[in-house]
Amino acid sequence: MANNITRDDASNLDRTLRPQTWEEYVGQEKIKENLRILLTAAKERGHAAEHILLYGPPGLGKTTLANLVSKTLGTNMKITSGPAIERVGDLAAILTNLSPGDVLFIDEIHRLSKSIEEVLYPAMESGVLDIIIGKGPSARTVQLELPPFTMVAATTRISLLSSPLRSRFSGGTFRLEFYSDDEIATILTRSAELLGMSPTQELVAKIAKRCRATPRTANYLLKRCRDLAQLEGGELTNAIVEKTFDLLEIDSLGLGKPDRAVLEVIIHKFNGGPVGLNTIAAATGEEPSTIEDVIEPYLIRHGLLERTPRGRTASPDAYGHISISNE
Repeated sequence: MANNITRDDASNLDRTLRPQTWEEYVGQEKIKENLRILLTAAKERGHAAEHILLYGPPGLGKTTLANLVSKTLGTNMKITSGPAIERVGDLAAILTNLSPGDVLFIDEIHRLSKSIEEVLYPAMESGVLDIIIGKGPSARTVQLELPPFTMVAATTRISLLSSPLRSRFSGGTFRLEFYSDDEIATILTRSAELLGMSPTQELVAKIAKRCRATPRTANYLLKRCRDLAQLEGGELTNAIVEKTFDLLEIDSLGLGKPDRAVLEVIIHKFNGGPVGLNTIAAATGEEPSTIEDVIEPYLIRHGLLERTPRGRTASPDAYGHISISNE
């Protein structure tokens, strides 16, 4: 019994649902093929693979790809993030503890400070670490040789990376795309099997349409459906799925309450727009960055919102969707 509780821990569950092989990783076919060639060639030569940059919205599989890179190369992966590397000493400690061929995964690399970036350049390009000891006239530079390693970096804001840093990713820069409904359905079917569930294809398709084309969101919704099914009889039914969406306030297009709030403010308070981002933020209580980075892209992809030089405007489809949602 204790083992079952441990296995059902949230972090263990997320790792269980994470694809463990290239075959299990659904979608991003071009990226997978490019990485397969890059990694296989490097492994045959006995060299560390070149550095790789992955970018795109959250939840599309950047961390999973980094894990697969490490498994393909047969090496260990050290994981850190941009905010965690605050000082040059932090970076030096990470780099000097790498073994030859290791993969270093840096998530949110756009949040590295400029001083850290400057130290990272020679480490990525020449395999050396330049450390300045002391201050003023007595300061001196010590150069440390680093073992060959492969950096895999991930970011949701590639525009915040400096050009010099982007150019160091000689293995390639790859943009992850949103998933199709069929790809999400395939991911959900595998996840459901791992969770001990056997939903019909109709239920899988219903969840797939509301997950914002994002695997992480799809698995989140599936787990919430499983939780409610467990409390109400154990079987996943259409009624359970619909009730889960109602409780989470997710509508037929996958819009949550914050998404609808943005559209409702534009339509009802500002006659459909145009209206500025900061005004929308003040009216909804959301941060401008949250609206711009999380909410707007999804609304624009569905043709519900338009950005104009004068501000944001709601589309005719937005009027129709909001009126239906409010009924």
